[in-house]
Amino acid sequence: MSITFKATRREQQGSSASRRLRRAGQLPGIIYGGGKDATPIVMNHNDLFHLLKKEAFHSTLLTAEVDGLKETVVLRDTQWHPYKMQALHIDFQRIDAEQALHIKVPLHFINGEISPAVKLGGCLIAQVMTELDVKCLPKDLPEYIAVDLANLEAGQSLHVSHLKLPEGVELGHHTDTDPVVVSAQQSRLDAAADAAAEEAAGSEPAA
Repeated sequence: MSITFKATRREQQGSSASRRLRRAGQLPGIIYGGGKDATPIVMNHNDLFHLLKKEAFHSTLLTAEVDGLKETVVLRDTQWHPYKMQALHIDFQRIDAEQALHIKVPLHFINGEISPAVKLGGCLIAQVMTELDVKCLPKDLPEYIAVDLANLEAGQSLHVSHLKLPEGVELGHHTDTDPVVVSAQQSRLDAAADAAAEEAAGSEPAA
């Protein structure tokens, strides 16, 4: 997916200037990295607000068109108003095609409806993780990583080590732990019913 957004170079800086921009419906931001000086920019808030609702905007390569010049960037940070649906500032990082990047990629859970845990066990699928920190060259950056639940049994969990990463993609941070990504949990009502049945069976008088 290709996403392009437009911006202009921001000449006036400082908190007062940023407040004026926000009141005018603009969003201040910055583009940094890539061996170049940081570039303060300003964008239309509504345009960026709608883009921020798209999952891909947070995890794919973006094209920033600043005063007609295009650069490849990734979203790095967004500061939000504490209680308004308003972005206050946004950060982008330039991308070097030859340099590996660390970025969080969303997880897409598939085949949950046909997994034995759901079809036979009546379990609830608990998504413990929704994104994964990966390392790869820009050309290998996946839009998402699929988590296949087709063979998930009742009471089982899938860990990070069970995920099939695309070619050229590796885990961003290596640790000694193997975090749970998703688990199949029995619903509370079913668990309570099973517990009640076991208790009733245990209280029956012996023949």
